[in-house]
Amino acid sequence: MKFGVFSMNTDEGLDPLELAREAEGLGIESVFVPDHSHVPAQRKVTWADGSNTVKLTERDDLGEAATSDMPRDFYRNREQFLTLASMAAVTSTLRVGTGICLVVQRDPILLAKEVATLDQLSNGRLLFGVGVGSPWNREEIRNHGTEPRTRMKLMAERMAAMQEIWNNDEAEYHGEFVDFDPIYSWPKPVQKPRPKVFVGGDHPHALDRVIAYGDGWMPGHHDDAGLFRARVAELQERAATAGRGRMEITVTLAHLDRLDDYAAAGADRVLVMLPTGEERKYLKDVADAASSF
Repeated sequence: MKFGVFSMNTDEGLDPLELAREAEGLGIESVFVPDHSHVPAQRKVTWADGSNTVKLTERDDLGEAATSDMPRDFYRNREQFLTLASMAAVTSTLRVGTGICLVVQRDPILLAKEVATLDQLSNGRLLFGVGVGSPWNREEIRNHGTEPRTRMKLMAERMAAMQEIWNNDEAEYHGEFVDFDPIYSWPKPVQKPRPKVFVGGDHPHALDRVIAYGDGWMPGHHDDAGLFRARVAELQERAATAGRGRMEITVTLAHLDRLDDYAAAGADRVLVMLPTGEERKYLKDVADAASSF
């Protein structure tokens, strides 16, 4: 099982270049960072009510932010692809990952070029986690011109359109939400036919999306180990039936005291959260766990 870390990548935490160098030096396989362009000051669904993940921080110093229920890490993170490119530039073996990339907030033609460029410049070290966003960030999604009610279909079309761009010298795509005549776009990804796509989410229909356009699943930690094993088994059975082969499993927000449960379920990678301000301590904890597991 591979060991990676997840950083909220804020301007108040460890410099991401230092983080990348230290993680690689400790033998950690990968670093993932999130993707939030902004956090709207007014939201109908609170973070506490709409999040399907564990609370990442317990910080009271939210300042004058209108979104008092939102941990400040969410609205202070750096841009995802620029950070990962910088991390890749100062390392040679560390894999860099999007955890996750909000595809429904990004233009697919530009995103295809960003993904391919990062994969090329990192010599094939990109892990491409994707998702549609949680209920609490629907205002964020709308600010990018996306209607939350149709975001699933938009996501599927954008993933398909990017695959056309990566695979073809002349690419075109004609769908309901994505529509373009033949285009040229380089570079192409180093990894073929693309960087591995990990679909995030624990929604009942998340496995449908994994099989439709993913190479793996990025669930969060499950307290119920039996349920998690059953979900992974269901995914692998469905993938085999669909002729997709084995799906790679990356557990995000993993707990170091539950590694045996993840391994028993067939997880390939665990990502441990690095609390802002305590990155070095947790990096060492992850490295120690990896060396003894």
